Amino acid sequence: MALLHRAEIRPTKLELLTAWLPSRGWYQGDAAAEVVRVAAYRFDDPAGEVGIETLLVRAGAGPVHQVPLTYRGAPLPSADAWLIGTTEHSVLGTRWVYDACADPVYAAALADAVLAGTGQAEEYFEVDGHREVRAPNMEITSDSGGIDVPTVGAVRRVVDGTLTVIVTDTVELTLLRRPDAAAGGPPAGVGAATLTGAWDDVTMPLAYASVR
Repeated sequence: MALLHRAEIRPTKLELLTAWLPSRGWYQGDAAAEVVRVAAYRFDDPAGEVGIETLLVRAGAGPVHQVPLTYRGAPLPSADAWLIGTTEHSVLGTRWVYDACADPVYAAALADAVLAGTGQAEEYFEVDGHREVRAPNMEITSDSGGIDVPTVGAVRRVVDGTLTVIVTDTVELTLLRRPDAAAGGPPAGVGAATLTGAWDDVTMPLAYASVR
């Protein structure tokens, strides 16, 4: 489960992405347009230390882009190239916001979602000592049938692109930066299992995974 806070965040996540996304080679959109949220889903960090959220966003009339983020209370070692920026959270203090593709906590969570079908984290607020659940604005499903996922461990290599490949010792993950670019199905040799997202009247593949 993902505990959410009613908090002020400066700059906001979308403000960070408005500045960062035009620097990505896979981005297609108006660099002058404001980035807006289309939908989102979260994973749970079993250790409770790292926030894991994937935003589906677009700018102007451009396509939907998928951007996984991790939120950390301290810098992730050797990941400066993947730092999107820092933000001040009125409850949690300074948060380091990363493109999650290089974060081992995200890689493990994504592997579980695609290969084991663990789904997304339930989101909730604490209100006067009671849990108030927030309904998801999209659904994710896996076609894997559920398998035992080996320990993911460190991220060994990331090949960033429209199809971003995340290589670990035990699994290989492929994230679709632009989900609509996969209308014809996964390229040959890309993961055996598919994670699919559905929001509004749209259904699109989000990621692929296979055990190495």
